[in-house]
Amino acid sequence: METLHADAVGKKERYEEFLPQVKALIAGESDATANLGNAAAALKQTFAHFSWVGWYLLKDGELVLGPFQGTIACTRIALGRGVCGTAAARRETIVVPDVNAFPGHIACDAGSRSEIVIPLVHNGELLGVLDVDSREYESFDDVDKEHLERFAAHIITTIFSPNPTT
Repeated sequence: METLHADAVGKKERYEEFLPQVKALIAGESDATANLGNAAAALKQTFAHFSWVGWYLLKDGELVLGPFQGTIACTRIALGRGVCGTAAARRETIVVPDVNAFPGHIACDAGSRSEIVIPLVHNGELLGVLDVDSREYESFDDVDKEHLERFAAHIITTIFSPNPTT
């Protein structure tokens, strides 16, 4: 997978090039762990300012660490706790410009400054979340939200749906 550089291509354009590349990367592979791992690596590789990219999957009522790229992470997160648990409980994307200002933020990585968490919901069922951190404040905006939600939707239909549509 080719790395796209921020100075050569704008953020929106990088996302638009990224999604077809990641679709091709995971096409034909049926193992969810392999696909989630490669998808996390591809996202982190494409956006150099992302310091941590990974998946927390819902197991027995709590979020459990899945494949990721970055520093050591929290292993389990209760629903409603921290950014990940709150996004999961609300089933809505949360963009946090300054993690220190988020009530109850869990500091798995003391270097994290901003975060976006996208819940993975399929047919009304919470599956987990996509968590992306940055060491820069205010790294995430509506462009990230739109495209990461689209990316997460593709992951859901490709990896978690028993009858993928894409």
